[in-house]
Amino acid sequence: MARDQAGKPEGGKGKKGKDKAQAKAQDKAAAAAAAEPARPPRLRAFYHESVVPALMQRFGYRNRLQVPRLEKIVVNMGIGEAIGNPKVLEAAVLDLRKITGQQPQVTRARKSISNFKLREGVPIGCRVTLRGARMYEFLDRLVNVALPRIRDFRGVPTRSFDGRGNYTLGLKEQISFPEIEYGEIAQLHGMDITFVTTARTDEESKELLGQMNMPFRR
Repeated sequence: MARDQAGKPEGGKGKKGKDKAQAKAQDKAAAAAAAEPARPPRLRAFYHESVVPALMQRFGYRNRLQVPRLEKIVVNMGIGEAIGNPKVLEAAVLDLRKITGQQPQVTRARKSISNFKLREGVPIGCRVTLRGARMYEFLDRLVNVALPRIRDFRGVPTRSFDGRGNYTLGLKEQISFPEIEYGEIAQLHGMDITFVTTARTDEESKELLGQMNMPFRR
């Protein structure tokens, strides 16, 4: 094997350069995914044109301001393996950024747990809070693309409401989203998706999400 003047194999620099180029390409792809939606979300228009009138008729609201709306969507990934391997968390952050189009916030342990070798303040996950256009775009891709890609999918459960009009959905793998390519991921990660609404009851929240094409299990 040919060696440079320092006695190191010439191939060493090539490998590092390849790794840097690959990381740069991933960052570029993630940045493109993080760009603002070019067009107004079709689901937002659908909400105003179709969902609002349907809910007013269903619950007898007197004006449009009483109609429940989707306030925000919180996507959270808990990465227990990050305690011993920080690179796993870096990969999860990149995947979540591709999926949501927004830079995730790293979450840290609130307290120490000796049995799990967990110390307070250690990074253990990441999350994103979506509002406005990105929120509607994410919901559109979730119900029309990601969920139907799940094998043997029969609908989402109806018992995951919190009693205050909010709903949480759990996914086992990030590869349900088309932005993630199976051959490029380091590890499979699940996520919790919480839909925060202005509904006063779970019944109103379920009707709101159902009108917005959430495929509830029957």
